[in-house]
Amino acid sequence: ENLLKIYDVAFQQTVAEQSSANNTLPNASHDTFTVNNVTETIYTRDDYPLDKCRTILQQEKVCVLGYGPQGQGQSLNLRDNGIDVCVGLRKNGKSWQKAVNDGWVANDTLFEIDEACHRGTVIQYLLSDAAQIEMWPVVKPNLTSGDALYFSHGFGIVYKDQTSIIPPTDVDVILAAPKGPGGLVRRKFLEKSGINSSFAIFQNATGNALDRILALTFGIGTLNAFETTFEAEVYSDLTGERSCLMGLIQGAFKAQYDVLRANGHSPSEAFNETVEEALVSLYPLVNENGMDWMYRNCSTTAQRGALDWSKKFEKAVKPVIEECYASVKSGKEAEITIAANKSSDYREKLEAELKEMDEQEIWQVGKILRELRNKSISDTQVAK
Repeated sequence: ENLLKIYDVAFQQTVAEQSSANNTLPNASHDTFTVNNVTETIYTRDDYPLDKCRTILQQEKVCVLGYGPQGQGQSLNLRDNGIDVCVGLRKNGKSWQKAVNDGWVANDTLFEIDEACHRGTVIQYLLSDAAQIEMWPVVKPNLTSGDALYFSHGFGIVYKDQTSIIPPTDVDVILAAPKGPGGLVRRKFLEKSGINSSFAIFQNATGNALDRILALTFGIGTLNAFETTFEAEVYSDLTGERSCLMGLIQGAFKAQYDVLRANGHSPSEAFNETVEEALVSLYPLVNENGMDWMYRNCSTTAQRGALDWSKKFEKAVKPVIEECYASVKSGKEAEITIAANKSSDYREKLEAELKEMDEQEIWQVGKILRELRNKSISDTQVAK
């Protein structure tokens, strides 16, 4: 029996708008919504159109430190949106040439980190958590009264007892955290779309931190901005990475795949029923329409089984996620991460761990089936 009974019309459906005394969708101006008596404010591009962002930032020099996925995506989006921006990197490091290839010009819009910080009034600190700790003695002396120190992850600030990243009291400390990797931030921008971001203010020294952070948040291509705190962003982000976003998914995928293989199912069948159908067929529909819609649009066999077993899985998994959250909040996860990055052989150990995952049968099969899928799509397009 097919898992889903989905008709073509399903792809045109939208989630029915539902409301109750405790649950309402955003109002006509899309600025608030309420769930279980908790009301949140949403800032949209209507609140901060690009012209307004440019006006707020017209006296600013934005300095983006780091050219990993977030540094690259955010700096290019800001530049394309007409914001005065430069990039700070280690001279002739592996990211330097990548930045040059993207049009950043040495000694004009591309500088070594110390010089870039000296020029900037807004320092976007987008180095890795480990590199932020290492470079803080260079960055801190370049912060002057009225500057803004910007993060896309609150790790360095929240775990300041371990990172020693303690900003001066006379600068704004702000955060914009896109809900996706930097490559997606850039791709959605080029598609004239965008992704959601959360934003936070840790220190409002100038009294203008809100305008500053929202102008930057929408300057990097955000669709909607949701307010949070540095602590909440870090606790939820680290828990998510270790659980539903990566750690739990890898563990669940591998467990189901191994059970199917141990019971005689072929590699392709085990992969298709574990990964392929989830990522290619079902998860996109959950994203478009919601999990409740998915349950209403599947076979009765799938529906009954999923309803019963979801409660068992919730009961089994929730204590593990609670343990994970407690470890994050206590600082233990930060301690583990910082210690690991300080190890002289960390890169070698990391590559060994990643190689072990890469060589797991589930992902070896995945590579083969993705190639077949992509070839079939390509052949179909050529035939047309």
